[in-house]
Amino acid sequence: MDIALAARRRHSCKAFDGERKIPPELFGQLRELLRWSPSSTNSQPWHFVIAATPGGKARVAEAATGLFAYNAPKILDASHVVVLCARRDMEPEYLDALLAQEQADGRFDSEEARTRQAQVRGFYVGHQRKAGTLDAWMQKQVYLALGGLLLGAGALDIDACPMEGFDAALLDETLGLAAQGFAAQVIVALGYRSAGDFNAAAPKSRLPEAALFTDI
Repeated sequence: MDIALAARRRHSCKAFDGERKIPPELFGQLRELLRWSPSSTNSQPWHFVIAATPGGKARVAEAATGLFAYNAPKILDASHVVVLCARRDMEPEYLDALLAQEQADGRFDSEEARTRQAQVRGFYVGHQRKAGTLDAWMQKQVYLALGGLLLGAGALDIDACPMEGFDAALLDETLGLAAQGFAAQVIVALGYRSAGDFNAAAPKSRLPEAALFTDI
């Protein structure tokens, strides 16, 4: 698999074919990509809402209103829509649940290893909280998952469009996210482009390598 080719080939799809659906086995791979996304200290401070039914997509599209109305057709016509959410806090109970899951998955070969993991993760969470950057830190982890999702979709020849243009407060209310301790960060529409996708034929544009890389 040529990952660089997938990165060059993918683009932000501006119009989806509402009749064409992602096969379940392919979307299952994208679900797995999200689940196995990397995160700082394995904190996994995220939740993913997947809308694959007309009703589900309509609920998400409610947040694409006013200045963001241009995004509603993408959400409604996509095969699947993923709302990537970040936790609103890192409660002690959640940290305990993470540690218990790691224990159950065989991550620790000793009690000392378990204690060390708890201390390291606790240090980072405490540091971010003290600095007032815990929200931003958790949101960064969500965007790690976003990058993997977009590259994975490109490798599977699935079109995608990440969107920050939506009313986040409205979406949180519509999906009941705040009550669950989450906040919507970004929406990704997934599916297959239609003839109206003007961005498909446009040449990709990136800064030259000399402006982006320093080899030392």
